[in-house]
Amino acid sequence: MSAAAARLGATDEDFARLGIERATVRPWEDGARTDGCPGTYEWWYFDAHLDDGAKLVVVFLTKEFTDITQPLTPMIRLELELPDGTAHNKIATFPAGDFTASSEGCDVRIGDHSFSGDLHTYRIAAELDGVSVEVTLTGEVPPWRLGTGHWWFGPGTGKVFAWLPSVPQGAVRATYRVGDAGPVTTGGTGYHDHNWGDAPVNELINHWYWARGAAGPYTVIASHITAERRYGDTALPVFLLAKDGQVLADDDSRVTFEALGAYRDGTTGKPVAGVTRYHYRDGADTYTVTFVRERDLAAAKLIDNLTGPKKLAARLARFDGAYLRFTGELRVEYRTGSTLVDTHAAPAIWELMYPGPTHEDPSRADGR
Repeated sequence: MSAAAARLGATDEDFARLGIERATVRPWEDGARTDGCPGTYEWWYFDAHLDDGAKLVVVFLTKEFTDITQPLTPMIRLELELPDGTAHNKIATFPAGDFTASSEGCDVRIGDHSFSGDLHTYRIAAELDGVSVEVTLTGEVPPWRLGTGHWWFGPGTGKVFAWLPSVPQGAVRATYRVGDAGPVTTGGTGYHDHNWGDAPVNELINHWYWARGAAGPYTVIASHITAERRYGDTALPVFLLAKDGQVLADDDSRVTFEALGAYRDGTTGKPVAGVTRYHYRDGADTYTVTFVRERDLAAAKLIDNLTGPKKLAARLARFDGAYLRFTGELRVEYRTGSTLVDTHAAPAIWELMYPGPTHEDPSRADGR
C-alpha cells in the first residue's frame, strides 16, 4: 500500500493510540468526539422502518459536513415518509449556544430537541416546521465497529473519517405528528450510528454505498467506500452480518462488491446502481446480501445546502457532490457450496453518498 493510500485502523498500535478495546464498545465512544470547531464535523444518525409503513430519518449534526471550515453551526435533519408516500423533508440550523453534547456518552441537545442513549436504549425528540417525532430505540444487536472504526487517509495517522454503528438493529416505538393531524404511535425496527472527522469528506472519499436492514433472523450493515484518487481510489469495504442478535460474519477481507443495473440519476447527474450486492465467502460457506432499488426517498445536490459566497465558490470549483437515499428489497442468501441453505427478504433503506467528482465512464455505477 502506498504512503498516500487510505487504510482502516486495525492494528494493536491503532487501538492503543485511540484508547479503545477490540471486543468492547464503551458509552463514551458514542459521546462527542469533536468540539465543533472549524475543520471538524460530527453527526448522530437514526433511521427506522415503522410498522404502519412510514419511514423516518433523524440526524443531529454539529454543522453541514460539506463546509467544515465554519464554526459550530448545529443542524437537525428530519425526514418522514408517511404510509401513503407523502414525504416531509425538513432541515433547520440553530445558534451555537443552543448546542450541548456530552463527551461521556450520547447526550446531544439542540434547543428543545434531544438525541440521547447508552448503547442500548436511545430516546430522540425533534420538531421541525410542524413535523414532530418522539422515538425510543432499544438495541437488539450489540454495538459494533469494524476495527477501530477509524479510516486514515495519507501517511501514518493522516486525516480521519470515523464511524460507530451504536445500534446495528433495534426495536422502535415512535410517535409522529404532521401539522394539525392527530399523533400516530407505532412500532418498527431502527438503527443508529455516529460519524465524525477532521477533514472535508469530499477531499477523502469519492463516494460510498451504505446500507442496513433486517430480513428474517439476519441483520445486515454493508458499505463500499471508494477513496478519492489522491488516495489511490482505495476500496474500503464494511460488512456485518448478524443472526439472532449474534455476529456471524464481519471480516472485511472476505467481502466482494458488485454494482449492477447502472443508470444516470436525473436530479444529481450521478451514476447509480439499481442493484448492489455483497458476497461474503468463508470456506465453503457464502453469504450473499443484495439490495434492489424500488424508488428514491431522496436525491439532492449537496451544493443546494450552501448559500451566498460559499455556494458561488462551490460553483466556481465545479463541486458536484450529491446524496441519494433509496428504499427497496434486501435479500440475504446463505449457501454451502452450490446448495442454497437459507434465504430471507424484507424492505430496507440504503444510500449513495457522492461527495467527490464523477470520474468514471457513465455506463458504470461503481464510481471507479
